[in-house]
Amino acid sequence: MSAAFIGLDLAKSVFQVHGIDVQGKVVVTKRLRRDAVLAFFANLTPCVVGMEACAGSHFWARELTRLGHTVRLMAPQYVKPYVKRQKNDRADAEAICEAMQRPSMRFVAVKTEEQQSTLAIHRVRETLVAQKTQLINALRAHLAEFGIIAPEGAGKVAQLTAVVADLEDTRVPALARSILQSLVDQLRDTERRVEDLDARLAEQAKADEACQRLMTVPGIGPITATALTATVGDATVFESGRHLAAWLGLVPRQTSSGGKERLGGTLVRKW
Repeated sequence: MSAAFIGLDLAKSVFQVHGIDVQGKVVVTKRLRRDAVLAFFANLTPCVVGMEACAGSHFWARELTRLGHTVRLMAPQYVKPYVKRQKNDRADAEAICEAMQRPSMRFVAVKTEEQQSTLAIHRVRETLVAQKTQLINALRAHLAEFGIIAPEGAGKVAQLTAVVADLEDTRVPALARSILQSLVDQLRDTERRVEDLDARLAEQAKADEACQRLMTVPGIGPITATALTATVGDATVFESGRHLAAWLGLVPRQTSSGGKERLGGTLVRKW
């Protein structure tokens, strides 16, 4: 078997392979268990492997590249039009194999382990910030039941935590105070964790030349700079700044037809 192009449909446990030769003839269609994927590709002559850019795709791209293969990642929405029949793993693998050969296809740059590690910090931070908001809202709601409110804003929560900590304040029953104190303790722990991640990102930005250049732009600090460098990676893959802005979602969505332009809102990419 000598496959020139292989479409690999990723999954949690069972992967689907669809390979063709240089003439376009199908030479392999195969289901692989997860632990057999690398062994299968290690026995192949180096070829072009296409995958959808999804969870785990960057890991597999790095592993297959180490085996000598050329990997092309594509956004799933660009692959979908090439599915010829009802959706299943075999049809998806075939569509991936066909889509990656299109001259106009746009590919996703493979992220390094360092880039993904930085993005993991941002996503964990995002989760913690969301949890912090939930805790603040819960504390506000419970204290409001006892007629205790504070101005909006995370910076004003100290007024509420002070009420919970004040044993002399009889507005809060003892039973409720003991329970609400657990929310306050969790809130403070979450704030410390967010501060630790902020410090780590600031340290990383300080050591990264690209981040230092980005932070010379007004309004860009360590968090935005590290997120941009980890998400974008090599900016030279974009033909212009406009293409980068479109990829980030900073341009209006279009649903134009029949010569009528219809511009929608922007949908900024999440880190």
